Formats: sequence, C-alpha cells, structure tokens
Amino acid sequence: MRVLVIGSGGREHALCRSLKLDPQVSELHCAPGNAGIEEVATVHPVDPVDPGQVAELAGRLRADLVVVGPEAPLVAGVADAVRDAGIACFGPSGEAAMIEGSKAFAKEIMKAADVPTARARACVTEEEAAAALDEFGAPYVVKDDGLAAGKGVVVTEDREQALTHARACERVVIEEFLDGPEVSLFALCDGSTAVPLQLAQDFKRVHDGGEGPNTGGMGAYTPLPWAPEGLTDQVMREVVHPTMAELSRRGLPYQGVLYVGLALTAKGPKVVEFNARFGDPETQVLLDRLETPLGGLLMACATGELGLDPVFKEGSAVGVVIAAENYPDAPVKGDVITGLEPTEHAYVIHAGTKRVGDQVVSNGGRVLTVVGSGADQESARRHAYDLVAKIEMRGSHYRTDIAR
Repeated sequence: MRVLVIGSGGREHALCRSLKLDPQVSELHCAPGNAGIEEVATVHPVDPVDPGQVAELAGRLRADLVVVGPEAPLVAGVADAVRDAGIACFGPSGEAAMIEGSKAFAKEIMKAADVPTARARACVTEEEAAAALDEFGAPYVVKDDGLAAGKGVVVTEDREQALTHARACERVVIEEFLDGPEVSLFALCDGSTAVPLQLAQDFKRVHDGGEGPNTGGMGAYTPLPWAPEGLTDQVMREVVHPTMAELSRRGLPYQGVLYVGLALTAKGPKVVEFNARFGDPETQVLLDRLETPLGGLLMACATGELGLDPVFKEGSAVGVVIAAENYPDAPVKGDVITGLEPTEHAYVIHAGTKRVGDQVVSNGGRVLTVVGSGADQESARRHAYDLVAKIEMRGSHYRTDIAR
C-alpha cells in the first residue's frame, strides 16, 4: 500500500522508519518531512495544517492511507478532508481531536464518562483564575486550554508565577495537583474497538532530576518493569473504553491513537491529560520495540477493522532527546550536527533538522532523539548514551538521567 505521513518531527521520523520496514508498504511519502525522514521516504512541500493541500497531495499520490502525526493538523480538520476525498486516514476528526485541542473539553468528556482525573476549573478572567488557585492550593497546576506543543503547562509552588501564566493565556484550566509517578499509555482505536500499546514513561522537565520548565519531552523508555500488575487493563477499562463510548455517544467516533497521560496516585491511576496523537518522544521507543507490522495496524484503525493486540519484542528501549541551545525558550537554529551514524544497538531519530547542502543543521527546539535498545533497561540506556556522546552540535544539551 502507498502511505503518506503528515508532519516533520521525531514522531513522524519514527513512524516512517517503522513503516519502511513493513513489507505491506510499497511506497512511503511524508510531508513536509525533515533531514532524517528524507532518507526513508519521499518528502513533499506542503502546509500540514491546510486540509485542502494535504487532501490534494494524498489524491495526487494515490495514497491508500494517510497518517496524520501532529496535533495541529488534526484539530484543523486534516483527517476530515482526507476522508472526504475517499482516502483512509489514521487520525481523529477535527471535533474528536478537541480531546487534546481543548483541556476544558477533555475534562467535560471525562466527567461525563466518569473517568478518574483531577478536579479542575476552566477560567477566562484573572479573578476566576485567582479563585481557582486558592481553591486547589499549591503546587499550582495551570494549563493553557488550547494547543501549546507540550509547553503550555506550569506546575509551581509560586502563586504569582501561576497567575502570570494564566494571564498570558486566553483561557486556562486550573486543577488540583496529582502526586505520584506519571506514565503514558497509547491506545489504538478504530471507532469502536481499542487495543493498548506498551506502557512508557516520558521525562518532561528540561534538566536532570526533574528541574526546570516543562518541555515537549526530553526522553522516554519502555517497558516499565515497576508498573503495577494489571495497570494497562485497568486503564483500558476505566479510561479508554468509557472515553471512546462518550465520544461515540456525541457522534464523534474516535479513530487513531488516544494518548493517556496518567499519574499513579495513592488513590489509583488518574488522567493528567489526553492527546489525540502519538506522543513524542514515547513513540520513538515504543515503535523500536513493536514487532507487529505498523502499516497494517494503522490501516486497520483507519478502516474499522482492528483485531488482535500488537506484539512487542523482548528487551528495552531508551530514548534521549538532544535539544538546541536555549530550548525550551527561544531555541537557536542553524547549527551543524555531526556524529549521526548509528551503532550496533543505537540510532538517531531526527526531529528539528533540515539539510543545507551536504550538512544536517538544527531547525527546531528538540533536534534529535537517540534510541538505544538492549536486553534490559540498563543496557539500552548505556547504548543510547554511548551514541549521544558521539554527536556534536554547538550549544546543545540533554538530560543525563533518562531511565535511571
């Protein structure tokens, strides 16, 4: 089958890398792509948030399946335009994607579906925000209601900092702090059926030890040997299936991947957030371990024919993000990157990169993810960091404690 992937980040490079290995995939295209993606797929210049442009390209390529990677195109209705053109699409409709596009909508769905989550208030005015901060107390959790590329959340003990973030947003959701380790579960959905992928853990703060501001994610690993037994089944039963049922009840059948960010609190798992797409950088490590061919899985979701649970390889994968100077504030672009050659047990996934002549240069905040694999978590971690040490990019930084 001919597959078109939409996006230009690490998630899309990981998707393309896995799709390239699927014998069912005869042609692989990506728009707009990056320097790494162009090594495994034919790239095309297109505005990924323009539904008309994407649908036109898919038709011109005679694509059998379109896979929409990022959240912004989904919320913009790209999946709707592709389906209207008669082409199978992996990704929820624009209305269903509001499960990520609006934190307030997600809370409304969770309340209606009786999904365990933090108590919250949607606030528009500064007075409302101040009252909500006082109601829930510190640590304060303030979330931009709309899309913010994973950086719209402030968690702080400083009330003034929390209020400043609220002022900077058009609308915010303020909620109680959920204590406990966070884990990520991705569920593949075909509109009526859902199956889980392996659990993974993401590291959101920019510096070692969970210090510094939130980012889109500085690293991840899978599986989680410490996760409570039966956690995946519990989350599917208490979160994923009720959420899908509530969306269907509203005429919004969910097709694509539902990302469930969880906090394992003393009172059980509670939802921190939903995403309407594969998370980054968890996707990089999950797809490294996935044994089931990816193309068939995604097509089954897009056509309502999802069957058996995906199969994963034994062993572990660890991903370490290398970020540009000044990320996450105002990342510096244009720095030359060297040392990208894979080793026996590790390789590089491109995110914010582009090719200038015969050189690869930085073109975003999170520039690369180095994925290492091994028989266990420690060996996978060692393989990842051995390759990280060989990569050179002026001003770059990364966490040294991923999967420790």
